[in-house]
Amino acid sequence: MEARDEFDLSEEDLFEHHSFTASKGQEPLRVDKFLMNFIENATRNKIQQAAKDGNVWVNGAIVKQNYKVKAGDHIRVMFAHPPHELLLTPENIPLDIVYEDEVLLVVNKPAGMVVHPGHGNYSGTLINALLYHIDNLPKNSNERPGLVHRIDKDTSGLLVVAKTEAAMTHLAKQFFDKTSEREYIALVWGNMEEDSGTIEGHIGRNPKNRLQMQVFPDGEQGKEAVTHYRVLERLGYVTLLSCKLETGRTHQIRVHLKHIGHTLFNDERYGGDRVLKGTTFTKYKQFVDNAFKILPRQALHAKTLGFVHPVSGKLLRFDSEVPEDMANCIEKWKQYAKNSQSE
Repeated sequence: MEARDEFDLSEEDLFEHHSFTASKGQEPLRVDKFLMNFIENATRNKIQQAAKDGNVWVNGAIVKQNYKVKAGDHIRVMFAHPPHELLLTPENIPLDIVYEDEVLLVVNKPAGMVVHPGHGNYSGTLINALLYHIDNLPKNSNERPGLVHRIDKDTSGLLVVAKTEAAMTHLAKQFFDKTSEREYIALVWGNMEEDSGTIEGHIGRNPKNRLQMQVFPDGEQGKEAVTHYRVLERLGYVTLLSCKLETGRTHQIRVHLKHIGHTLFNDERYGGDRVLKGTTFTKYKQFVDNAFKILPRQALHAKTLGFVHPVSGKLLRFDSEVPEDMANCIEKWKQYAKNSQSE
């Protein structure tokens, strides 16, 4: 490792933006390539420039972009300014609020909106909008205002937001105790063999690609995850499902369904953005490409949300319509299935 001492800033003067430890099975890999697999929305040029500027550290020393990462290395990306996500700015962004009272609100998040600021998404998030709408939001254990749970950027649907510390604690306990109700609508590749079932398997970070999660069936890594599914409609090469979460892990439905061979339709991160089931006919591929254009994201919608109100003790249950892009895609597959049966 070649340390460089021409930079004036010491480690104490810098803010840590990213931190990773290379897994035991890590084969030697250039640090710029390694970081490409771990930092969302980062380009190789930006990573290389960060290395040139002395912002990439391995085991406490600055390294060049061609340093070879090996098993056990501790890699950090450090800058002189704090991470943008710590500088939360209220923004006047319209919210689709389906319910609100003194202690909480339920919002219907559109696909494409990031829930909280992070690398590459420092504005336009749900948190930015909430901070404009509500004063003094309580922070959760990850310092994120109001958030009891979250859904992915390209997943649409319902979220509950706490407006007081007491509501945050009460709601978080319901999610932890698995007493909340969360139903998602999903369109997946392939024809599900069973009409209903339960997927179990610990979920954790993919050690070779931190942007992905994966199932660890032996249970020695990751956290417990349980997903219940039910077939709503079989549409030939795809199936429409209802999925209910017993736990709430990152990418849980996406990862569990991929694990059993039914990747979400057009889920780019997990390989659902290509033809996984069906014929080799050009006409069919064109049909699928058109369906991708109609729904340019993973086919997942958080449809139903139920929980006990922290103050009144009443059971609240909210339901949201499947958004237009996903509804149109489903309808397109219904027509395809109908035409295929009549041929």
